[in-house]
Amino acid sequence: MNNIIAIDPGTKKCGLLIADISRSHLIDAKVVTKDEVINLIVQWSNQYSFQLIIIGNGTNSKYWVEKLEKNKLSPIELVEEKGTTLRARTRYWEIYPPGFFLSLIPKGMLLPPKNLDSIAALVLLEDYLQKKLSFSDNLSFKIWPEQ
Repeated sequence: MNNIIAIDPGTKKCGLLIADISRSHLIDAKVVTKDEVINLIVQWSNQYSFQLIIIGNGTNSKYWVEKLEKNKLSPIELVEEKGTTLRARTRYWEIYPPGFFLSLIPKGMLLPPKNLDSIAALVLLEDYLQKKLSFSDNLSFKIWPEQ
């Protein structure tokens, strides 16, 4: 396995995911509070090995790079984050197509009902790899721990 962790960094919460890039397959994705980021990465590192962490270069990226390095979680690479949130909205509707009535509304006017942070991390990684990733239907882009 050749796994990468992607982080959409934030001030209060972050979107994280881990993907097996040798299979172009997403393993897990979560939205976590700032206090749970390191715990989740450590949990994933115990469960899966990873070769790289990519982080969007926007909000709080310097803080997260320092925090990850302090916890000996590396190597780390900063990636361009500009426009990720808007593209995450589009990707959300690809993952969760709108029902019949919502499909009548132009997609640009639809606001996704869930946090987009983990989907923004997905967009960061797909941009980095220059390809879309697959994932199982039971994968959820939820807040962790379950609330």
